[in-house]
This record gives sequence, structure tokens and C-alpha cells, in this order.
Amino acid sequence: MPVARVVVLDHGSGNVRSVVRALEAAGAQVELTADRERALAADGLVVPGVGAFAATLAQIKGVGGDRLIERRLAGGRPVLGICVGLQVMFETGDDDGDRTPGLGQWPGEVTRLEADVVPHMGWNTVDPADGSTLFEGIAGERFYFVHSYAARRWEMEQIGSLAAPLVTWAEHGGDRFIAAVENGALTATQFHPEKSGDAGARLLANWLRTLPRYPVEAVS
Repeated sequence: MPVARVVVLDHGSGNVRSVVRALEAAGAQVELTADRERALAADGLVVPGVGAFAATLAQIKGVGGDRLIERRLAGGRPVLGICVGLQVMFETGDDDGDRTPGLGQWPGEVTRLEADVVPHMGWNTVDPADGSTLFEGIAGERFYFVHSYAARRWEMEQIGSLAAPLVTWAEHGGDRFIAAVENGALTATQFHPEKSGDAGARLLANWLRTLPRYPVEAVS
């Protein structure tokens, strides 16, 4: 199978270089860019994010990333969101009472964790969904989290005969939240696979194996 061509969206997020290196180590050909044609033509698009919901969303929109994500998903082309890159896929984010509309790929709201210690920073196990491809072979491993906000409910219902999204959960201080979602072409993790050692590398490799290989010139 040809090597997967992946674009990491260059929207100003602070952790992009580590994401690029981790994807390369997992076997992908990786480019860091916000170029529209390259992002649309890639086998996979990765949307990283650190910091606040509103600020990250503004960065993504500033390079046209919202339109790139929408168009790729409309054509069934895979997208992977990481950390705040997961959060912005929901309808709204609540940053200390300031509600910001998200990209609206999933219903629901991102809110502050309700735990004695916030932010949630460090290694944590997850509870993968049955049938998960993303966590194949690593269901019992720990992953690295750094966040104060999370989606704490899943509100999307199965539509007709379409496969139901696979939702993976984690817990911090008794507060249960969404750790990952596998929803057709759209996949996202609240944790940082690029900072999660061997388990994160395996997860990225699992995602890369799901990517269709498109002709270099193809743009849907």
C-alpha cells in the first residue's frame, strides 16, 4: 500500500511540530501547511489545537480551515482532530461563561471539567468503544491529557442505517468526559497521541491504516 500523505493544518497551534514528527514516525508522508489544494488532496488532514476554544477556532477559521474540514468531510475524506481540535467539532464551547459557536459537526457543548484538580494534566486510561479501530491493540494503555474543558455528554443519535459513532470515554476526578470519537471520516482525540509514547504512536498508525489512498491530483 502506498505511504499515506497527510497534511497537518498550519493554523498557528503551538504543538504542530511534535504532531508532524509523530505522524512521520508512524509511517506517513507529512506536510505542515494551510494551502487549500494540498489540504483537500491529502489522504488525511490533521487539525491540532492547544489553548482556549475560541482562540483555536479563530486560528482555524483564519486560514480557511473550517471550509477545508467541511469540504473534506462532505467528500468522505478523513480528518483527525487533536485536543482542542476535537473540541471545536462540537456546536459550542464555553470558555468561563463566554459561549462560542463551534464547527457544528457534532451536537453538544464543551464545558469546564468538574473536578477538584483542573486542568487535567498527565496520563490516564480510557474506556474504548466496542469495535474501535483507533484503539486496536492498545485498549488498556494510558494516554497523555492536558485540558481544562471537555465534551461531557454525547448527544448525536444514529441516523437510519449509518453506523453509529464510536465514543471512547475517560474520567478525571470523578468527572466522565469524551476522550475520542470515531465517526466515519471524522476522528478526534481529547488527549495528545503525539505525546503519548508507544501507545500514541500505535494509535496514529491505526488511523493511518484507515486512510484511503487518493491520486496526488485528486480534490473532491
